[in-house]
Amino acid sequence: MIDKFFTRNKHYCIQRILGSWMLLNLLSLSAAPVVLLAAQSTIATAETTDTSRTGESATENNKTKSDRIPSLEQLGLNVKSAVLLEPSTGQVLLSINADVALPPASMTKMMSEYIVAEQVKQGKLSWDDTVTIRENAANTIGSRVFLAEGDQHTVRELYTAMAVGSANDATVALAEHVAGSEQAFVKMMNETAKKMGLKTAFFINSSGLSLADMPEKFRPAEDKETVMSAMDAAILAKFLIEDHPDFAEFTALQNYKFRDRDDQPIINNNWMLATNKNIPNFLTYAYDGLDGLKTGYTEAAKYCFTGTAERNGMRLISVVMGTASEHARFKETRKVMDYGFNHFEMRELHPEGAVVEGFEHVQVKKGKVKETKLVTDRALTLVVPKGFTGDNLQVEAKLDTDTLTAPVTKDMKVGSVTYSYKIEGMSSIQSDKLNLVTSEETEKAGWFKQFLDAISDFFANLFNSIKNLF
Repeated sequence: MIDKFFTRNKHYCIQRILGSWMLLNLLSLSAAPVVLLAAQSTIATAETTDTSRTGESATENNKTKSDRIPSLEQLGLNVKSAVLLEPSTGQVLLSINADVALPPASMTKMMSEYIVAEQVKQGKLSWDDTVTIRENAANTIGSRVFLAEGDQHTVRELYTAMAVGSANDATVALAEHVAGSEQAFVKMMNETAKKMGLKTAFFINSSGLSLADMPEKFRPAEDKETVMSAMDAAILAKFLIEDHPDFAEFTALQNYKFRDRDDQPIINNNWMLATNKNIPNFLTYAYDGLDGLKTGYTEAAKYCFTGTAERNGMRLISVVMGTASEHARFKETRKVMDYGFNHFEMRELHPEGAVVEGFEHVQVKKGKVKETKLVTDRALTLVVPKGFTGDNLQVEAKLDTDTLTAPVTKDMKVGSVTYSYKIEGMSSIQSDKLNLVTSEETEKAGWFKQFLDAISDFFANLFNSIKNLF
């Protein structure tokens, strides 16, 4: 019977005998290399089994209920469109018809403000430069400081009149001074809008006036109107705030006396300025932390407002368009701002240089060390609902490669990690993507170490091959 068994299974038996003999020979070596080989094999398996996977927390989080906030219907907004944006992360917290192109009226001036401020920042213009008023500016109607042809004012004076009083004539004067003509300036506006990634914005003048209200001699040939969505207005405001952090030196002024001889100063059209809490007529409108940004009105646009406020280290940008009255644009803005500040907060969930579980290292070939540490390239900061515990935070990491070849530089991108979460009451999923980078340099090993590593890898692979026979 034994002979029959051996005959039927001779190949299997030969493999077992051969494998046992080789294993005994390996075990006759010192114990340390065997342990080392096994350890290296384990590390390699752990790191190269899967370079694109979701962490354990993400799997379990699928079962976790999302954080809850009031629905937009509960806010009862009376607007054509609205948006609420946190500028540092770009997170959109509220969106109602936000991508619909509408007449923005004087919110157009945010682009004029941005370009003039950029000219000063780049040294192409000085706040103290003198501007001579031309025919176009002198004949511009609507909100104005009644400039006459030949008048002279500084860039700062005209810019302040534009930011505080929404002066159309001051805006045109600056446009002509910067670009030679208003239409040349408009070309700059549209080019800048494209660079900013504004999807709907199109400008026909520097002020936001309707085509029919422009001086006839200076109207563009094309029969179009200025349009901009609430989302584009918010993004434009984001650029203005981030690229020119001194914006509030102009936008937060309650009033401004343009000429010494003027009987009354220009009153800021933004009734919600935080400093207005000291003015009886504006007390009910003043909003804590609000320091900008731009109102707007035309018959076509109705009453619009781009506002920005900062509380407890979090700045928000709100846009409301197409409200029914001066009072209404501030009332609706308060609802939008309250929604943001009452229900959200900025939270640093992980610092820069954090390690992602399961993606702590990447192997290095021909290096002085076998692996290098991976960390995130920046801090993970998100706008989250107040009381956020992180239970529903989804984490998905992915490596571009499972092995690097020395030399390896510090901060080399090796992969990425995406954090996302769903908030009940919001249609969109909030997310942020960070890079996984090397935390240190890894020098190339000398030829002798590379030779020893090659021998070590050979025996590690051989050990695995023998182990798989059993």
